Amino acid sequence: MKEILRNARQAITVTIVLLVICGLAYPLALTGVSQAIFPKQANGSLITVDGKAVGAENIGQEFTEDYFLWGRPSAYHYNTYGEDAEGNQYYSDGTEYAGVSSGSNNYAPSNPALTERVAADMENFLAKNPGVSADDIPTELLTASGSGLDPHISPESAKIQVPRIAAASGLSEDEVQRIIDEHTEGKTFGIFGEETVNVLLVNIDIAEAMGILPKE
Repeated sequence: MKEILRNARQAITVTIVLLVICGLAYPLALTGVSQAIFPKQANGSLITVDGKAVGAENIGQEFTEDYFLWGRPSAYHYNTYGEDAEGNQYYSDGTEYAGVSSGSNNYAPSNPALTERVAADMENFLAKNPGVSADDIPTELLTASGSGLDPHISPESAKIQVPRIAAASGLSEDEVQRIIDEHTEGKTFGIFGEETVNVLLVNIDIAEAMGILPKE
């Protein structure tokens, strides 16, 4: 009986110690260090305009207006939805809102639903971007990312949209391209990854230049 009690006491002691270290001390230390060294990232890399949070730098949003830069398709429409008179919630394409989600449909290339969706997106893109041919559209503008929340597109995908954005916004093509260039990020350490354009940051600057949003 003494051996059983001794083992039980040791097990309980170890559990309490590990609980304090792993469940309290470590999270508090990690939170403190991150807030001290990387406060912006630790708080979600939130983007504010006129003192209000309008998004996060690393989470994409769905933009459909012609004067905005468009991002990649999302199986969950970046969790953007509307409500009808009865309170039913729907995505922008009319399908039922599935709740806050991330991910993709994981359609096989042979799936008719994928073919139909890509064809519809291509038709809409060509209609909204006169002078652009189907062969000119970068693949990423027709394919959804694995998370469905991708905040970036390539500089090529941004550049092809400049004429449409300029015509719809009243800004010059040079001004739109300048805004895009300001939010183009290079490769990590000049080696890893690819150049990317942050869609949200570009659209905030476009909206400010148009007078839709107050300038910071």
